[in-house]
Amino acid sequence: MERVFAEFTTSLTNLKRNPSRVIEEAGGAPVAILSHNKPKAYLISPETYRELLEAQEDLELARVVEQRAGDDDKFVPVTLDEL
Repeated sequence: MERVFAEFTTSLTNLKRNPSRVIEEAGGAPVAILSHNKPKAYLISPETYRELLEAQEDLELARVVEQRAGDDDKFVPVTLDEL
């Protein structure tokens, strides 16, 4: 059985019938949308989506920092006052 990464679940049919009720009952928590008892999609709040995008951006920036850390000749020493 495929793992579900949400406390709340609903069927695709139920979501089509009454999406507002599904959102209200979840209270902002993620909802796994199931089809034939397998997750087909996840419904998340705008706040959670924004947090995920910010976390992804942070990871991408961390990768850039790691890549550039090996290039010692590109670093320019500065003091806090110069910033």
